[in-house]
Amino acid sequence: MTSLKTTNALDTAPKSIDASTLKAWEDNHDDLMIIDVRSGAEFDALHINGSYHVPLALLSEHTEEFAAKMGTRVVLVCQSGNRAEQARKHLDSVGLASASVLSGGVPAYAAAGGNVVRGRGAWALERQVRMTAGSLVLAGVLGSKFISPKLGLIAGGIGAGLTFSAATNSCAMGQMLSKMPWNRSANEPTAHQALKNLDARA
Repeated sequence: MTSLKTTNALDTAPKSIDASTLKAWEDNHDDLMIIDVRSGAEFDALHINGSYHVPLALLSEHTEEFAAKMGTRVVLVCQSGNRAEQARKHLDSVGLASASVLSGGVPAYAAAGGNVVRGRGAWALERQVRMTAGSLVLAGVLGSKFISPKLGLIAGGIGAGLTFSAATNSCAMGQMLSKMPWNRSANEPTAHQALKNLDARA
């Protein structure tokens, strides 16, 4: 197993930081590495200047390889903090305990006046999940009333899925939607490309 770069000072790094803390770290720490784990479309729409794009699916599949390329002061970002927290747990499981999560995600950083890059507009993945889940529940309720009572099971299934998602802090629907064509970009990195980008900085 590849040994990870850690320091005693950062072994106790906070699990979560706010936008003002991240801005202060940017000004005072050359070793800072910001990892954006969102989809390609979300990254293209808005991202922190200088951040590295490593979609959560890639990081989940190649956790050890990415952890070995990361520095000693890592901040994981997404749209709200949920996916970044999943990424933090993956990294922690292979020994990289010095990663922090940006509370409120990239939008909170932008609202705080942080240096961001804006591109074409795209719905955040969390918003897509809400729209998809809500549409399926509505379709199930209406279908059970006008077509067949059995269609009401759709609403029940979605409810059970959302309950499981909250309990496990995971989202199968989000993972599925992230693979849809509209959530990918021409600049979507492969694992090799994302690792190479980190290697250039490490």
